[in-house]
Amino acid sequence: MVAFGVLGPVTAWRDGVELALKGPRHRAVLARLIIARGRVVPVDSLVADLWTVPPDGATSAVRTFVAALRRALEPDRPPRSKPTLLITDGPGYALKATDVDAWRFEQLMARQPTLEELQEALDWWRGPAYAEFADAPWAHAERSKLAELRLTAIERQAEAQLALGLAADAVPTLDAHVAEHPWREDAWRLLALALYRSDRQGDALAVLRNARTLLIQQLGIDPTPALQQLETDILNQSEHLNPQAAGQVWAKATAAYDRAVASTARARLESTVGLLRNLAVTGGTGLEAAREHRLAAITAAEELGDPELTARVIGLYDVPAIWTRSDDQQQADAIVAASERALTAATQPAARARLLATVAIESRGSNSTRALAAAQEAVELARQLEDPALLAFALNGLFMQTFYRAGLAPERDQIGAELITLASRHDLTTYEVLGHLIRVQARSALQDFATADTHAAAADALAAKRELPLVAVFTTLYRAMRAGDEAAYQLVDASSMPGLVADLQQATPQTEPRNDLLLEAHWCQLAKTAIEQGDQPTMRRALDVLTPAAGQLAAGSGLVNLGPIDQYLEELKAHVQNDKPTPT
Repeated sequence: MVAFGVLGPVTAWRDGVELALKGPRHRAVLARLIIARGRVVPVDSLVADLWTVPPDGATSAVRTFVAALRRALEPDRPPRSKPTLLITDGPGYALKATDVDAWRFEQLMARQPTLEELQEALDWWRGPAYAEFADAPWAHAERSKLAELRLTAIERQAEAQLALGLAADAVPTLDAHVAEHPWREDAWRLLALALYRSDRQGDALAVLRNARTLLIQQLGIDPTPALQQLETDILNQSEHLNPQAAGQVWAKATAAYDRAVASTARARLESTVGLLRNLAVTGGTGLEAAREHRLAAITAAEELGDPELTARVIGLYDVPAIWTRSDDQQQADAIVAASERALTAATQPAARARLLATVAIESRGSNSTRALAAAQEAVELARQLEDPALLAFALNGLFMQTFYRAGLAPERDQIGAELITLASRHDLTTYEVLGHLIRVQARSALQDFATADTHAAAADALAAKRELPLVAVFTTLYRAMRAGDEAAYQLVDASSMPGLVADLQQATPQTEPRNDLLLEAHWCQLAKTAIEQGDQPTMRRALDVLTPAAGQLAAGSGLVNLGPIDQYLEELKAHVQNDKPTPT
């Protein structure tokens, strides 16, 4: 496995050992290909990027540089075998890298990283990004983007330290940060606040005076109202400036809970599920942790022999789900089995509705008639009970089961619209976000990108307000689909969302596609392959499957768009042979 480093001098490592890259132009070619993020860079472009006035033989020189890089990157490749990392494609070259420190850094910053993750990520930096190519025009945009991300990471690190009551730890880094980047007002604010919370009120006020002087003299602007208000609040020693850190509040509350609730109490299991439910929407690491401990909580409840407790432990985990492939299929199957066992003893309608909705959600993509019936029954029970939160959960299960055939985008659009109305009326923010994301997908399939754009923006606004970082994965990739930016797909965190990553990385399916968000897209891929291979049975099957989706786009995932389904139907009709005997 080859890893690449660009947060500093451009280099590469194989199994932790740094590879020898011959000279600056070899490294320039490598850097240029990394910036392309897997896209082909024509040889002519490489020549223009390497030389202001290309010398005679520049094209041959580029080919020589590429050959040298291939030897360095794949030293064990047999002679005359095709390279797999730095490939030739049409008029140029592409680097099929997967491990680049800058990409990992971007991926981390796209979610809500912990303090430890931020500290580790900042340690990846060995100098300015693409350090030796500071003057290269082709590197300017990438260098600027990464530099801005690094400054943001430093400030987010300080915010995390302040939230955890580590104000004094934040001061040295922020002090150096504002000295080097005096135009960043948020950095001045954080430094002043850190000083104040470290019982250095005079230093905090001095920092704000320095900020005002520098902003006026160097930039000709007054400090923002927020910075001015902070100075007033420090002078008045306002109570809100030094609240108990979130970490301290949490520690006191959990300590009190440990003292008050016996370690064997059934209430602990229900409290654990409530914690996991909240943890699941906080970002990648939280989702991983929730997934890891959820089944253990269900198993513990079953071992206590209390069917009602088991039903509550299963049903309390009403976390909205948007993607139709499970992140852990084995775990999902175990939860479905536990839910079915609990249903045999559950008599209360609300408990039954929650268990049925759980069966529907955890059976996503399974093509199960039982799961569809469970979803429909859950919705019916929730409507009868007039419980908004329960109905939202049940509608999520019904959404997961609206893939039993192609062309069901209008039905999903209706579910999304109902969720938005229901959730906004009853302050169910996570389900309101889910409704907007469902409508992004459905309107994409219905070729109504203007409306989809509106719902993507609404989802982002709600996510920012309620700190739901995973929403940005879907809205960012939706906009990447709209812009044709394939590079964005490399930033999805495979560890926290393996089901999504597996679907996005899947090439043309070799077996009949699953009934999920990529149903139409995968059948279009399969139809194309069948036409190329003259596979009549598969072509006929694809024609049958895709016909109900006529007039739609193969874009129902909101992340991938394979174009109008009508085009595939026309091609299939033109190639499918009529097997009926010709009359004599």
